[in-house]
Amino acid sequence: MIRRTLATALTALLLSAATPALAFEAGRAIPAPVADETVKTAPSAVAILAGGCFWGVQGVFQHVEGVTMAVSGYAGGDKATADYKRVSAGSTAHAEVVQVTYDPRKITYGQLLQVYFSVAHNPTQLNRQGPDIGPQYRSAIFPLDAEQASVAKTYIDQLNQARAFEAKVVTTIEPGKAFYPAEDYHQDYMTLHPTQPYIFINDLPKVGELKRFFPKLYRDKPVLVKAGS
Repeated sequence: MIRRTLATALTALLLSAATPALAFEAGRAIPAPVADETVKTAPSAVAILAGGCFWGVQGVFQHVEGVTMAVSGYAGGDKATADYKRVSAGSTAHAEVVQVTYDPRKITYGQLLQVYFSVAHNPTQLNRQGPDIGPQYRSAIFPLDAEQASVAKTYIDQLNQARAFEAKVVTTIEPGKAFYPAEDYHQDYMTLHPTQPYIFINDLPKVGELKRFFPKLYRDKPVLVKAGS
């Protein structure tokens, strides 16, 4: 929390001339996964993804067609330590995550991962993301079953073999971890605070990259946790 507060203050001072270290990192075109989940007829499925501060990751997936809900939260640690103050200290084993509920008849798990790797965050940064540093900001996938774990592992291997990024993808796969929703004030944060310097510099541009790289998956109106926000 302290690091993000300091980063927010610093970005406010540099808002008119963001430095490369603070500025948003552009997304990139990456190949679609060669392996995806089996065709599903059920109307709902869930993915849990970590890619730095959950404000931006949630904001991106709220603009993805086929996503019916995206909730910020924590995964990787125990229920007793799943609160923002403790997680921000970096010693709980939790990561800031987003639980993405989606309609697999409209979008697949593999397509969600393609958005995740391409525009939602930088998967080559180890235990950090942009100005946020610590294992709580790690790049991680929390599969809910063996098929999700297999799709994720295969896709990471594919991206590394294709050298889709300048550096190796360091995203971890961490099965068997429960999801705990974050506090109410973290939900829909990008939508509610679009002019906050941290959001304006680091997160809002990701939505533009989503529209640029995935125009068929982009939805202009975000699906929000708090109806009417």
